[in-house]
Amino acid sequence: MKFTEIEHPSHPQHTLTLVSAQEPYSCDGCKQKGFRLGERSCYECKQCNFHLHEECAMPESSAFHPFFKTCEFKFVENVQGERRCDACGKDVLGFVYQCQHENACDLHPCCMKLERTLNGDGVKLYLREKVSSGLKCLKCKSKNVAKDLKGWSYESNCGQYCYHVACVKDLILENWKKGQTSDTGLQIMVPNMEDAVEQSGRSKNGKKVNKYLTKAILVLKLIISAIFGDPIGIAVVCFEQLFSR
Repeated sequence: MKFTEIEHPSHPQHTLTLVSAQEPYSCDGCKQKGFRLGERSCYECKQCNFHLHEECAMPESSAFHPFFKTCEFKFVENVQGERRCDACGKDVLGFVYQCQHENACDLHPCCMKLERTLNGDGVKLYLREKVSSGLKCLKCKSKNVAKDLKGWSYESNCGQYCYHVACVKDLILENWKKGQTSDTGLQIMVPNMEDAVEQSGRSKNGKKVNKYLTKAILVLKLIISAIFGDPIGIAVVCFEQLFSR
């Protein structure tokens, strides 16, 4: 059940209202970027330009995640020292779920709530704790997000498509910083033409190449939907742009 208005201790001055709009925002809870797209909403104080992800505004006091079978996570508003999310590798700057072990694990609220399985138009993606053997992320071309962090990824059931959660976040945020918001179109990077030809085993104009690229776009749409919200407002680069890479 969603509440259209809430009071929140992080912003006691005013009531927060559940809103949906197209402009990107910075969550004042976890300090991560958010995109209000489609059904994904946030709580806002328009008067103060204050925003909270739904996951940050309505957290669970404690939570469990199947990737951390021995951990009980507690929701905390501030952590000491430099920390980073064990899912996406991004810095922990505000609200976070943290386990109670001595070498604590940290998860951004939105990462904690990522869907384990994504389905759409015959494509099925699975959230993985680490990139499976024989695969690499199609954006960074690596198995790990950082030298000492594997990072979560979404992988297709066919084994052809794999993207780190962190890399998809970077794709969207990089384009947003360039001014390519939902009003002007957020370009989404897909594997370059050489990768497509290698995967399909056909020439640039072959039907298998087109099928591969179309599916790659669908895969990214599904992942973006899981991370940021419904991607209907995001413009995907057309095939001519893909072929020119």
